[in-house]
Amino acid sequence: MSPALLRAALLAALFLLLAACAGTGGRLQSAGEATVFDMALQTDLDWARTRATRQELWTIDGAPLNQLNIISKVRPGEHVFLGARERRSRPDGPWFRAGMRPDEVRDVMLDALRGAGWAQVDSEGLRPANFGGVPGLRFDLSMANGRGLRYRGMAAAAERDGRLNLLVWVAPEEHYYPRDAAAVDRMFSSLRFVR
Repeated sequence: MSPALLRAALLAALFLLLAACAGTGGRLQSAGEATVFDMALQTDLDWARTRATRQELWTIDGAPLNQLNIISKVRPGEHVFLGARERRSRPDGPWFRAGMRPDEVRDVMLDALRGAGWAQVDSEGLRPANFGGVPGLRFDLSMANGRGLRYRGMAAAAERDGRLNLLVWVAPEEHYYPRDAAAVDRMFSSLRFVR
């Protein structure tokens, strides 16, 4: 799949998720304990949740203002955001491989964000994390949308049973990121696997 076609497919998937949030397909996640696929999180915030196959989009004020993408059980050879499968014609895409080093997982996540249309994507603070006995990683993000609006965010990932689970939260760096960053950081720190 060409990069332009992949980008269009990812944007179409995002628009479908956004449309689902605006309709009746979403549900409210009140502050407290939340179970998402095989993960449990503790949140201090209320969210709107929209579910698709192996992924959920959470937002507080609407996806352009803050969004948390939760993706479960990415298989080897799959796009880390579940966009497509690896092909011989494109062996260097953002595909997950079991046993990747933390910096490799971070790099394919950054490549996937670039492929989804984000610009000036950068990260800092790559660090190990422990999600209830499952080793993983965390890092911080900075990027811009197509109109140049600056965003900041956080990412977490863990390989479990040869599959990758990941969380990516982004919000505009003015107002929305500073307002919610501490609560999202606590939520990411609370991540545990339950099944």
